[in-house]
Order: sequence, then structure tokens, then C-alpha cells
Amino acid sequence: MQLAEIKVSYTNQSTQRQKIMHSKDIYKAILPTWNLETIEYIEESKIILLNRANEILGVYELSKGGISGTVVDIRVILGVTLKCNASALVLIHNHPSGNLQPSEPDKGITTKLREACMLLDLALLDHLIISKEYYYSFADNGTL
Repeated sequence: MQLAEIKVSYTNQSTQRQKIMHSKDIYKAILPTWNLETIEYIEESKIILLNRANEILGVYELSKGGISGTVVDIRVILGVTLKCNASALVLIHNHPSGNLQPSEPDKGITTKLREACMLLDLALLDHLIISKEYYYSFADNGTL
């Protein structure tokens, strides 16, 4: 029996990287990656991966769900972050209802992700809940 070989590839075509200084920078960077025609109908989650200088390495589409939820798997988030050699990340998801206040599950996943990141010396910079017009930042509101 032959074992399968696992390969990791590092590619990035971008020569200029956008630097994140504030939650507003995150919102401006992520909104163009969202389908604005479905943002009010389907809940999605994504992560932004950053280097040590808080420059964006890329965006990873984590999951798409239904009207009231989507799967956020901590193991998948950490696996992608480590494979991309990122030092920091931001979790982003939308609420199709337009209500930007975090739910109890939102708070719980943020706490679990923050603790998991600390174990691996990764920085969870923020968790944003977004809509077409605005966003809620866990970091800005002191809940990160």
C-alpha cells in the first residue's frame, strides 16, 4: 500500500499588498469580495489572512449557509492560516437580517477562535459582522 503525498503550494501574484490599520480598512477590503445581490439572503463567512506587517495576503471563503447561519470550523480556519504562512487573521461574516449585533453563537466562536489562535501564536485581529452599508467590529467594541 502506497501512502498519499501531501503538497503545500505558496503562490501570490500580487506585488502590492494592502495594509490593515483599522476595522474600516477591513470592511473596505472585504466588501468587494461579497456578492451584494445575496448578502441579504445567504449568510457567508470568510477570513482575511495577513502577514506580520498586517498586509493582506489573501481572502479565503470559509462557508456559505442559509438564511440564519453558516458553519465556522476553527480547524479549517487554523489549517488555512498555517498553510498560507499567515501571522494574523480576521473573521468576517454577514447577517442577512441586517442586524449587526453579535449573537451568542457569534460571541462563542470568537472566544474559541481567539483561544485557538493564541495556542499557535497567531493574532486574531478582529471579527466583523457586515451588511451592505456598515459593519460591527468585535475589536472596536472591546469584545475581542
